[in-house]
Amino acid sequence: MKRDIDTPPRTIMEVFQMLPAGTLAEVIDGTLYMSPAPNTNHQRTLANIYSQLLKQNIGGEFFISPYDVFLDETSNAVQPDLVFVSTAKSSIIKADAIHGVPDLIIEILSPGNATHDTVKKKALFEKHGVTEYWIADPETKESIGYCLKDKIYVECGRFTGVIRSVLLNAEMQF
Repeated sequence: MKRDIDTPPRTIMEVFQMLPAGTLAEVIDGTLYMSPAPNTNHQRTLANIYSQLLKQNIGGEFFISPYDVFLDETSNAVQPDLVFVSTAKSSIIKADAIHGVPDLIIEILSPGNATHDTVKKKALFEKHGVTEYWIADPETKESIGYCLKDKIYVECGRFTGVIRSVLLNAEMQF
């Protein structure tokens, strides 16, 4: 929900919601993080993974960044590189964003953001119950996946040049 500019924001989430469309920003545990646009290698990797997923018959919808995902309405809004919401959870998809916890998130590392994605966001997604989380590094071609088991992430795959999603029963090369 966009706010009228004449009404000053009172929370960090209200500040976030006042940013111009397409602004690369996230709110994690009440802190606003901004980042520059991704580099070419990042975008090529994302496009490649996304196009492979679209060719498969998977029940649900995929979204690519920048697209807001409100894990809660008070202190956590992220813009993952790729998000999957199953048909069973489609009610969390609203006109403005996803409001709830998606089934799968894939992040593509960019120079300078490795800790943000591998530590901070991994902990956030685990806490909120994202079923499967993948991190792909386009420079090294390494990927690592985490699957939620008893509310804790366990490694469910580590590969070179490929992501093998347990949840989707799908493989994407990058």
